[in-house]
Formats: sequence, structure tokens, C-alpha cells
Amino acid sequence: MSLVIGEALVDIVTRRDGSSAEHIGGSPLNVAVGLGRLGRPVEFVTRVGDDPRGRSIARYLERSGVSLAPGSMSAEHTATAHATLDASGAASYAFDIEWDLTPPSITRVPNLVHTGSIAAVMEPGCDVVANMLARRRSGSTISFDPNVRSALIADSARAKARIDHLVSISDIVKASDEDLRWYDPGRDPVDTAHTWLSRGPATVVVTKGAEGAFAVCGEGVVEVPARVVEVVDTVGAGDAFMAGLLDGFWSRGFLGAQTRETLHSIDPEDLHDVLTDAALVSALSVARPGADLPTRDMLDAADEALR
Repeated sequence: MSLVIGEALVDIVTRRDGSSAEHIGGSPLNVAVGLGRLGRPVEFVTRVGDDPRGRSIARYLERSGVSLAPGSMSAEHTATAHATLDASGAASYAFDIEWDLTPPSITRVPNLVHTGSIAAVMEPGCDVVANMLARRRSGSTISFDPNVRSALIADSARAKARIDHLVSISDIVKASDEDLRWYDPGRDPVDTAHTWLSRGPATVVVTKGAEGAFAVCGEGVVEVPARVVEVVDTVGAGDAFMAGLLDGFWSRGFLGAQTRETLHSIDPEDLHDVLTDAALVSALSVARPGADLPTRDMLDAADEALR
């Protein structure tokens, strides 16, 4: 069982032709849905309203095989993110969100606990999230994706300190090159990834959009190209990659606190295979509108077609 903690919201997407549509989103929600659609048991801890948008999120999670943790529908209203797509299909965001959280009672020990994005830096909920991860570390693999939303960060130094803490208690960290340039603007993302690796993770994975991805681990640097697809939009691309990354580690028996030592000594060949899987999941997602992550059947069919 996996546990994903973080924000759920509705993306209101304005396209290049001026039309708009609503899609359910939020970085941690997308990761939970991605794992659920790939057949992984997952419970999602969040805070949405008991309103039409919140209820649509609950139904969406259920259809994707994700269990919503008790107490998650306690917000005054469900958060939104207004996403505007540019000529390349890349999205910029404006948010209406409040992030608070009450830790749920979860008796089972998950093999994986994941969080990221707004949930990791927005007060007061971010402190609850950090404490939940720290308490779960003795029994679970911890993964983290900062997925920085700079429009919501008023105090960058404080946000960076929170990110540093989560990096230090995580086993798997995934970030985009844009995240790392925000974190340390004058530095090569490869160097920043190595610095983060030295703070405790087994691997730090960095996505670079159409240029693919790389990962640093104890044995060196591993790179993979992006899959070539016709991009519809990039909403949720990084989250799809994150879900594929975690699924890849899961398939190869690297998740769970009992495998921490094995994960920290991962062979570059195994890591390359995991990154390749993640790149395919992301490619299948960006070829569809909204953060519409693929199912296991879709992934298996695409993988078979490439052989």
C-alpha cells in the first residue's frame, strides 16, 4: 500500500484559442491517480470542500482506484488553479487555495509515502506533512517532488529551507530543471542535484522536458531521452513522470524501508530502466488533454508497440 499526501484542486485551463475547460488536478493528486491507474493500492490524504468540485474529485479518485482518506473533505471550498497555455502548450498558473491538514488515522504501514508541490511549502499544512513523513520514514520509502509553484511562495528562503528538510528525509527526489533553477538560479541543475544527493536521498531525478531526464545516484549519472510524441499540453507531465518513476521502483522491488539499503546502492542499469518507464508514462500523458494519466493496459500496449 502507498500513501500520497497533498493538495487536490480543479485546473481551469485556458487554451490558445481562448476556449477553457476544467480538469481535476494538483500534483500529489495526479501522482496518486497515476499509481492507482497503474494498479497500485494507494490512499490519498488531502483537503477539499464538500462542494460540487470536491465531490467530483472524490468520484474521480474512486474511478482511478484511489482511496480518499477519512476527513479529507473538510475544507470550506475546493481549491482551483487557473492554467493558461502558451504557444508551445506549456502552462502558467494562478491559484485560489488554502492548505491546512489534519493527520488521518492510518494503521497500515505503507511501503511508500509521497508528497510534493504546494503541500510541502504552504503553511500551515506543510508542517503537518513534514511531520507525517518524518514519522513514517522508519517503515516506508519516502519520495518527494518539490514541483515549485513560485506564484504561491512569498518567502523563498523559508520555502527553500522546507524543501531542504524534505530532501534530507527522502529516499527518492524528483524535480524539474526549472525547479532547480528557481532553487539556485546561478547553478547548473546537475550540480544542484549532486548537492541534494549528498544530503541523504538514494537518487535525485531531474526532468528536462523535451530534452529527457537524468538521475544522480551513488554510482554516477544516468540519462534518458524523452519519448517523441505529439504534445497536446504539458499539464501534469511531471506528475505522470513521478508516478511512472515510483511504479518502476515498485516493479523492481525497491520500495519499503526494508529495501532502503538496496535502493541506496541501486545499479545504474536498473535506474536507467526505471527512468525509461517513467518517460513513457509521461509521454502518454502529454499526448492527451489535461493531466489524463495512462492505465496499466495503455502502458503495456505502448511498451509492446515499442519492442
